[in-house]
Amino acid sequence: MSPVTQSKARNPRAVALAVAGIVVGIALVLIVFVVAVPSLTESGKVQVKLGSDTYSPGSAEAKADTIATDGPILLPDVSGRNERDIFLQHIGDDPTTGWYAFDARRPGQPRNCSLTWDSGADHFVDPCDGTVVPADGAGLLAYTVTVTDKGVLVIDLNGDDTSTTTSSSTTTSILVTRE
Repeated sequence: MSPVTQSKARNPRAVALAVAGIVVGIALVLIVFVVAVPSLTESGKVQVKLGSDTYSPGSAEAKADTIATDGPILLPDVSGRNERDIFLQHIGDDPTTGWYAFDARRPGQPRNCSLTWDSGADHFVDPCDGTVVPADGAGLLAYTVTVTDKGVLVIDLNGDDTSTTTSSSTTTSILVTRE
C-alpha cells in the first residue's frame, strides 16, 4: 500500500475549459503581434533611433577662426558605420553667416576618397579621380548649419536635397543641393 493516495480522475468539463482558455490566450497574443503592433507603426516595421539628430561643434567664432587659419574641419563619422564623414566650412568674415556642412566625399566614392582641401586654390579635390569640388561643397549632400543666439553652431545631421538659405539676426541656415 502506497502512502500517497491516488487522485480522482479530472472532470472532462474542467479539462475542456482549461484547453479552451489556453487556445483563446494564444489567439489573443497572435492578434496583438500580427495585427495591432504593425498598425501602431507607419511602415509596419519597428524603427530604433539612437543618438541625436544634431551635432554642436562649438563656438561659431572659434570655429570660423580655426577654418580661416587651417581650412575646413573634417568631422569623422563616429557611429561605427563610417558612412557619414562631414566637412564644416565657413566662407566670409562674419561668424554668424556663411556656414556650410556637407558630405566629405562624392556620392558613391569609398572612404579613402574623402575630399582634400587645396588651400592655394580654395577648393576641394577628390584624391581618387582629381574631381574639383567648390569651397561651399556644391553638388554634395548638405546639412543645415545654424548659429544660436549664444553663438553656438548646430548641424542638423538629416541631410537635405533642397537648396534654401534662411537668415535672421540670430540664426542662419544654409543648405546646398546635391546634383
